[in-house]
Amino acid sequence: MFLFSKRLKELRKKNGFTQQQLGDMVGVTKVSICCYENGTRTPTLDTLVDLANCLNIDLPYFLGAEYFAIAEDDSKCTINMAKDEIELIRELRMHTKLYEKLLEDPKRTMDYFEKKMR
Repeated sequence: MFLFSKRLKELRKKNGFTQQQLGDMVGVTKVSICCYENGTRTPTLDTLVDLANCLNIDLPYFLGAEYFAIAEDDSKCTINMAKDEIELIRELRMHTKLYEKLLEDPKRTMDYFEKKMR
């Protein structure tokens, strides 16, 4: 639910809603919205659906799914990403060798990092 928390906050701000306003729209308190955004509380399925409807997004994207759109000639590719995900990619690109390793063999590189973190 980490991406949900980030996306909720990002989408709420993008739509110009306060936590109170969004809470009123979906029938929960401002505190509940704050907790959802901080990841300390998980909304019910009904509340998730209401939040997605109020923020005009698809539920799968809200929960972390990505949508890819590729032009017929493969000249253009777009993807919806949270701001934090974009910042991560920007930071990775500044570390050229690491970025190249990730592009070369993403699974192997991530497995290496996972072992190092244990």
